[in-house]
Amino acid sequence: MADLRGFDAQTVEPNDSFDPIPNGDYLCIITTSEMKPTKAGDGAYLELELDVIDGPYKGRKLWDRLNLNNANETTVKIAKGTLSAICRAVGVLQPKDSCELHDLPLIAKVACKKRVDTDELTNVIKGYRGRNSVRQEPAASAAPVPSPPTTSVPPWKRT
Repeated sequence: MADLRGFDAQTVEPNDSFDPIPNGDYLCIITTSEMKPTKAGDGAYLELELDVIDGPYKGRKLWDRLNLNNANETTVKIAKGTLSAICRAVGVLQPKDSCELHDLPLIAKVACKKRVDTDELTNVIKGYRGRNSVRQEPAASAAPVPSPPTTSVPPWKRT
């Protein structure tokens, strides 16, 4: 039991729903990090907790898990690539401890995804970049697009 004397719910606004935030890029900071064992007990992942620090969703929390110790080499490769993106985004290229990544602003690309177990929507982080980095646009096509004729003469009347 906990002593709640002095608490009055009438003086505190209730929390809003915990619906996922919309797809988009959000300015965040990593606030906590911890290595945790996988459910199967055959590996470990780095769990990151992030806070959105700007915009209409300021104060909302996001989580990411990086499977840095796993039997599946592809899983580890993806996790290390994500960790590299985080390190580059915050400017800490050779961290000795995950706490060195805390409280440094970065952009998290957030998407919504259906949970397999409940079919509820949840947020997932699809990538990271520095707060001042420019979003890369798709490369232009190698073949030039022909310009329309500048004359007003119909094609059948041209010589």
